[in-house]
Amino acid sequence: MDRTAFGSCTARVKQLCDDAGECAMDKCFSTPMTALRAKITSEEWGSDLMRLPEKFDTLEQDRLVPDRDGMKGSIGVATYEMKERVGASTDKSNQVSPNTDPQNVQPNTVCAEVEDHRAGYRTSLACSLFDVTPREMSSRIIPFGGAGGSAGPMQDHDKNLRVIYNRNRSRNFRSKTFRHIPQTPERILDAPDLVDDYYLNLLDWSPTNILTVALNQTLYLWNADSGDITQLTQTTDEDNILTSVAFGMEGSVLAVGSNNADVDLWDIATTERLTTLKGHLARVGSLAWNGRVVASGSRDSSIILHDTRINGANPVATLNAHQQEVCGLQWSPDGGSLASGGNDNLLHVWDARQRHEPRLRIGAHSAAVRALGWSPHQSGLLASGGGTADKTIRFWNTSTGECTNVIDTKSQVCSILWAVNRQELLTSHGYSENQLSLWCYPSMKRIANLTGHSSRVLHLALSPDGQTVVSAAGDETIRFWKCFAEGKAKRQRRMVQPKTSFSPISIR
Repeated sequence: MDRTAFGSCTARVKQLCDDAGECAMDKCFSTPMTALRAKITSEEWGSDLMRLPEKFDTLEQDRLVPDRDGMKGSIGVATYEMKERVGASTDKSNQVSPNTDPQNVQPNTVCAEVEDHRAGYRTSLACSLFDVTPREMSSRIIPFGGAGGSAGPMQDHDKNLRVIYNRNRSRNFRSKTFRHIPQTPERILDAPDLVDDYYLNLLDWSPTNILTVALNQTLYLWNADSGDITQLTQTTDEDNILTSVAFGMEGSVLAVGSNNADVDLWDIATTERLTTLKGHLARVGSLAWNGRVVASGSRDSSIILHDTRINGANPVATLNAHQQEVCGLQWSPDGGSLASGGNDNLLHVWDARQRHEPRLRIGAHSAAVRALGWSPHQSGLLASGGGTADKTIRFWNTSTGECTNVIDTKSQVCSILWAVNRQELLTSHGYSENQLSLWCYPSMKRIANLTGHSSRVLHLALSPDGQTVVSAAGDETIRFWKCFAEGKAKRQRRMVQPKTSFSPISIR
């Protein structure tokens, strides 16, 4: 109970005392002389209390105490003790001293003494009812209840709402599962002339912290440690745009596909062309490395495997199962399986040792299958995403071919990227949201939506430390998101801040 509630309680006691005082004073102070001689001190009251008239024992409209039944017992005791005191005090007050002069009796003096006694009675009654001392009445929070007694100082502290809120708040912020996910990009780079084509793969991040992006006919390298930008190559034919990029062999070699159906291998350290891989009849829109073997998918619907350890342009294997352009390729983390998605709405899973036909043929999607992602935490778990007419993410057990879960994202699925340090995955979307969505696996609860791009987010790549994701969209911007960041204790290498923090940097 706070001080305001206690004031209302004291006012109620005062009312009871006033009524009780009128009955008692009628007997005690029948004449002014008798009233003058009746001086009842606080010692005469003692710790016991005068008894209220019995008519107050049946009071039913008291709104002060929630536990009315328990309170009736306390009122009854107080009433009995008050009657005993009234009788004793009345006997003393009726003994008029012979030395008292009736002319010296002043009405104001009598009223003041009566008020003093009434105030003393109210204090004693309140202390008895609420089990407090007069000194504690002005500072203590009086507990309500039946016969349980008063609460200690620590209990009063624990029940305080502010204390409870602060304890829960600090407990939440200490939770191991809680982390802050920035809703704005850490950095933005301009990417002019980035081709807005759903079937191309124009962005990759190497284990050596080098980011590459193909802008129309030109290929750029951006060093995330130093911030240096290097132009690696540029085609001379206006129609020969760059269509795919992928780092291999621990980031030392970069494969670049082009519109003229060739795949060029570049040495990153020397920035020299190593060789050109041929075999396709149309543009090469997807690339994937498995050790020293590079797989390339083309608009001619074929997948060609080249072993870079073998000199010459002859492929080691050609996989023919798709009917239209191959727009998605990804090897499993163990290198034993290759997943391919095409514009024919088909998803195939190939065995690296048996290349004549796919081990799994899946036609569950109703649009092009470009987004592919193997789980780094569970062997054989593959996630695939469909285009505008499909808008779903499906999870596959590639050992049995069973679809374990289906999520309707309400928008075109462009890319899927698994986190390496937690059971989460990030997806990028096109029409109609143009956003990135962070999901918790296996519940597939959406953790956060990262917005900022004004066009479909076609490409995703993960930093070497597994904490930062880079996205590229048709709005010709590249954005860096710290969505997989860990705590300060596990902080790793940080990228150099741009020279100008108030304006974006151009990749050129």
